[in-house]
Amino acid sequence: MGLSPSAPGAARARASKAAPARASGAARARHTPYLRLLTGTQFAFNIGFYAVLPYLATHLGSGLGMAGWLVGLVLGLRTFSQQGLFVVGGALTDRYGPRPVVLAGCVLRIAGFGWLAFAGSTATVIAAVLLIGFAAALFSPAVESETAREAVRHEAATGTPRAQVLAVFSAAGQAGAFLGPLLGSLLLLLGGGFRAACLAGALVFVAVLAGHARLMPRRAPVTRTAEPRRSWGAVLTHRPFLVLCLAYSSYLVAYNQLYLSLPAEVERATGSQAALGWLFALSSLLVVAAQLPLTRWSAHRIAPRTALVAGLVTVAAGFAAVPLTPGGPAGLLPGAVLVVLLTLGQMLLVPAARGMVPDLVDDRQLGLATGALSSVSGLAVLGGSAATGALLGAPGPVLWTVLAAVPLTGAALAFTLPAGRIGKQRG
Repeated sequence: MGLSPSAPGAARARASKAAPARASGAARARHTPYLRLLTGTQFAFNIGFYAVLPYLATHLGSGLGMAGWLVGLVLGLRTFSQQGLFVVGGALTDRYGPRPVVLAGCVLRIAGFGWLAFAGSTATVIAAVLLIGFAAALFSPAVESETAREAVRHEAATGTPRAQVLAVFSAAGQAGAFLGPLLGSLLLLLGGGFRAACLAGALVFVAVLAGHARLMPRRAPVTRTAEPRRSWGAVLTHRPFLVLCLAYSSYLVAYNQLYLSLPAEVERATGSQAALGWLFALSSLLVVAAQLPLTRWSAHRIAPRTALVAGLVTVAAGFAAVPLTPGGPAGLLPGAVLVVLLTLGQMLLVPAARGMVPDLVDDRQLGLATGALSSVSGLAVLGGSAATGALLGAPGPVLWTVLAAVPLTGAALAFTLPAGRIGKQRG
């Protein structure tokens, strides 16, 4: 992220003098082979993942005849084995370096998709789903922490705000999330069925594995001489980082309403959930089209904390607007307003929050901190989803007011964070 209006005048002056000389270097640095590899990784990861995930519930229920509660349990186990264990993958990244953790995650994801393609019993399905989730818990924190580390180096070398690199990474992931279901749908339409989608996802990760085995540099672990217990304590007891985790958790609890409250709203307004896919596509296309220009603007004009607070307030406005927005064509206008504002808030706050992590923790604990950010948020989503699910039967104004209060609380927490670049907080 760029220098904010609150940054010291000397820093602004240095950045101003360096900007012309750095401009061409920034363009080149953004496309270095390693940054292209990391960004392409996120793109391919989501293509392979979303070619399978949207069709898993139908396969379990209609294809394998599982009861509804069991389908929900399997999906919940997948989320826990992934999001809840991110902190483990992050700690292993710090301990052994990103390369072996990424390669191990790819191997486990290939094995998991291959197993799921042929799994026919409840036990084998659960085992395959847990393997798929744990593979992501290894793979994602390693790639995300390495991207954050490279974004900081990119910023130091070229003057280009780190949020721009992180925004490219985010947009690539959303593009993959948009194309993945299309690939899965195409395979289903061609008669390949769920098994073909699983095998296609496995092949995507075979390509990712080959690319990383060849191109990912061998890097010494950053905590080889550090005591793991001390690293965990330094991260998990560091107040500013915990505040960031709680603020980010409020966003993820709100974002999860796309899968909980939004479907209920669409069904209430239209009588079915048939239009839900169009709203999800709208969200993905907004990120692909607007993430980079919006982040470029915010990174140069507002402080990271301001972007985080503004993003959370925008998300809150999306929920508050639902009962105030008149029903449009087919009654979808309130849901569409929610999706647009929530997505805009996401585009503001996610690069800002992830760009703050390297400033809040020691380099030796960056993987652990990246994983902890996701794991703490995952636990919050687990509890928050149960609480908001109980409110779905409440009157509309009550439901949407409570949901708006969640990101507003996160914004209040985020406002207590330092306003500008804060430097390393050593353990």
